[in-house]
Amino acid sequence: MKFLSMKWCALPVALLIAGGVAMAQDQPAPAPQPAPQSQNGSSSTPAATPAPAAKPTIAQRKENQQDRIANGVKSGQLTPGETANLETKEAAINGETKADRAANGGKLTSAEKTQINGQQNQMSKQIYADKHNGNTANYGNSKVGQRQQNQQNRIAQGVKSGQLTAGETAKLENQQKGINQQVKADRAANGGKLTTGEKQQVNKEQNAASKNIYNKKHNANTQPNAKPKS
Repeated sequence: MKFLSMKWCALPVALLIAGGVAMAQDQPAPAPQPAPQSQNGSSSTPAATPAPAAKPTIAQRKENQQDRIANGVKSGQLTPGETANLETKEAAINGETKADRAANGGKLTSAEKTQINGQQNQMSKQIYADKHNGNTANYGNSKVGQRQQNQQNRIAQGVKSGQLTAGETAKLENQQKGINQQVKADRAANGGKLTTGEKQQVNKEQNAASKNIYNKKHNANTQPNAKPKS
């Protein structure tokens, strides 16, 4: 009898436990809590911070400067004199870079990179100033003016493609500067016009300049990463 009494007492307890388990299994899973929101309703979860842009290399900066100069020549924002001055300075930076690399097994030290970047920063400011100073290359609609513009376009294309180095460009632009000054002086002496003899002289000088542009664009000297010469 004692055994039966214990059995019947334990039965309600077992039933209660089983019922509690069943009730727990029937409860819906708790809904996921939404991310906390800011006052304007957007999620306050911080957005991923974009990785900082990589700094351009020395070679990339040099190419960027040449592209800017080429665009200025093409648009007429840079005169031949301004272009010659810029390219002379760019050639000096390139020569210094080449010498530094040769002295260090083809590499640049951190101090050398810092110095060259400082020089390129100054170049960048001068390119901008020269392109926005109001001096423009305006050759007019005459045949002489068209030849002057054509020569500038050919030089700009050579700079853009890398076929012309900074030093070569400086020499070509100095040549164009001399021709342009001669044309300006001749016009001033003749009421804004050129005589037949002056036109022939200018065309002869432009023929020589044209050959010079061709030769420099098709020699072995190129900018780094230049397009293959045709």
